[in-house]
Amino acid sequence: MTRHFMQELDELQQQLLDMAGLVEAGIHGSVQAVTERDEAPADEVFANETRINQLEISIDEGVTRLFVQNPVASDLRLLRAIGKMNTDLERMGDMAVNIAERAITLISQPQVKPRIDIPQMASLTEFMVRSSIDSFVKRDVDLANGVLASDDAVDDLRDAVYRELMEFMQQEPAAVPASVSLMFVARNLERIADHATNIAEDALFFIQGVDVRHNRRHVPR
Repeated sequence: MTRHFMQELDELQQQLLDMAGLVEAGIHGSVQAVTERDEAPADEVFANETRINQLEISIDEGVTRLFVQNPVASDLRLLRAIGKMNTDLERMGDMAVNIAERAITLISQPQVKPRIDIPQMASLTEFMVRSSIDSFVKRDVDLANGVLASDDAVDDLRDAVYRELMEFMQQEPAAVPASVSLMFVARNLERIADHATNIAEDALFFIQGVDVRHNRRHVPR
């Protein structure tokens, strides 16, 4: 392909990484707002939402522009991966905003006292997001496979959070609003982990040309 094509492709990848950095910061900040009952991190999440949306549009336009130039197979796979990751990252950003909004609500509600595994769930989810992006950047199959292997653990933590909160609401009816908010946070973290899994699957397709979405047990190493 031409030098101009390759330059645009490099710029697209950099935009994707810039977007990923904002999304990672948003996820971390939104959870921090929940766990520390602090509006400041939530405000930063809200402030970055516009930039994430701008990057999504710019990347989408760039992918479309390069697609029509009939790229070779390897570049076509890369463009496909960038386009799909772009969508997943934007949705992760939306989930971070949802969590930050719920954090603002939680600050005005009585604090739920039982041990809730939101921090552990958030830590694993953030690890999955970071590893999924790194697997693409480093062309690292093992990192991508590690993300796929972590997905069930996040689901288990979500279920544990739901169970504990349901029991707590039965014992403390006054805590129902805050408990429902925390269930909402757990649900959004689980959805973020799902999007990280999508990115890891796309990274594997780009690296190896193998679609593992419905056949994870046979991912090549």
